[in-house]
Amino acid sequence: MPKYFIEVPHEAETVACARVIQVFLQTGSHFLRNADWGCEDGEHKAWIMLEADNKEEARNVVPPPFRHEARVTQLTSFTPEQIEEILRNHGGAGN
Repeated sequence: MPKYFIEVPHEAETVACARVIQVFLQTGSHFLRNADWGCEDGEHKAWIMLEADNKEEARNVVPPPFRHEARVTQLTSFTPEQIEEILRNHGGAGN
């Protein structure tokens, strides 16, 4: 199943942070209750990693008021063999 990284920005005011975090904590969703936050370091965003069938399903985990600004990125891992094959097929191999 594909893995997604979701970034949800919000306003920088302390009360805005508290309100967004409160919404996430009250949703009951495991993913939202376990979001990581950058607020204390001046980065006013929540980050969530999850597996979903597709990008839209991943976006739907975010509460509706925050979905339109959420950035959803599908993550991919590569093996050294895959990279070697890509480089070989595209003339970029160092050998």
